[in-house]
Amino acid sequence: MDLAARRTLVGELAMRQLDAAYNLARWLLGNDADAGDAVHDAFVRALQSAHTYAGGNGKAWWLTIVRHCCFARLKEHGRGRRFVAIDQLAAELGEAAAQRVLPNTAADEPEQNAAAAQERARLHRQLRGLPEEYREVLVLREIEELSYREIAQMLSIPIGTVMSRLSRGREKLLQALGANGDRP
Repeated sequence: MDLAARRTLVGELAMRQLDAAYNLARWLLGNDADAGDAVHDAFVRALQSAHTYAGGNGKAWWLTIVRHCCFARLKEHGRGRRFVAIDQLAAELGEAAAQRVLPNTAADEPEQNAAAAQERARLHRQLRGLPEEYREVLVLREIEELSYREIAQMLSIPIGTVMSRLSRGREKLLQALGANGDRP
């Protein structure tokens, strides 16, 4: 496959996974503007690196580039990790965008919808409070639905480490939810 065909393939792959890339960037960087910039940087980098794509799991390849761009952006700006405020997400993008991150409820009543939204907000707050190593694997597994193997390849860590971080992350999340009187 020539370089032009690879670039076309990479461009199509990136566009199909744009929501996943933006979601990951937002969790890592903490706001819309930085997330958009990081995804744009990743797209440029992916096009430049099209010759390195050997096929296989394109989503993991693309999200790895997005992840590296996010960390480069954090390092470049010399700032600590920033977190997404669920209130900011809902205010800027609407409740529909906030619901896209976590599963929706089947509740029909307004009171049930409001309670479900509050539960999602509490879950997001606790997820944001987790150490990055746990939050990252939880987002990749539970929200982006990558396999353990894909996460291991993406983060360049052994699959056992992925499983361990997921287990500890879930445990810490449940403890945090329980400590605040929240239902897990």
